[in-house]
Amino acid sequence: MDNMYKLMGFWTGIFAVMFYIGGMMTPSLLMLASTGFFILLGYMNLTERMYMYILGAYLMVFMVGFSYYTNFIHVPGAGH
Repeated sequence: MDNMYKLMGFWTGIFAVMFYIGGMMTPSLLMLASTGFFILLGYMNLTERMYMYILGAYLMVFMVGFSYYTNFIHVPGAGH
C-alpha cells in the first residue's frame, strides 16, 4: 500500500508540473502540496487499514472543498 502512495505522489507531481507549464499557479501549488503529502505517507510504513483511513479522510476533505468551490466561488463562463 505504501507503494501506491508513492505512485500517487508521482502522478500529482506530474500534474503539478503540467499546471505550472499551463500558467495555473494555484492548482500547481495544490498538487505540489498533495505530492509532498503522498510521498511523506508513502515512507511512513503504516498498516493498510491506516492507509485506507487516511485516503478516505483525504477524499472527504477534497470533495467538501471542491463542492464548496463549485457552488460558492466559481463563476461559470468567466474565462480569460
